[in-house]
Amino acid sequence: MKLYRMLTGPDDSGFCHKVSLALSKGWVLHGSPTYAYNAATGTMQCGQAVTKEVTGAQYHPDMKLGEQ
Repeated sequence: MKLYRMLTGPDDSGFCHKVSLALSKGWVLHGSPTYAYNAATGTMQCGQAVTKEVTGAQYHPDMKLGEQ
């Protein structure tokens, strides 16, 4: 089964650490990163989709994707 996550956060080192942590857990980058202005907070926001193949699991909407 293939899982999908969209990681988002402010444009700071914390976002890079979030993506690096996902990669270290076996997630793979999917597509290009996104970058947009959040008018509500007045900050730039980043986004990166990641995917991961897992075996022996069945998808359920209550899955904690970050724990896979």
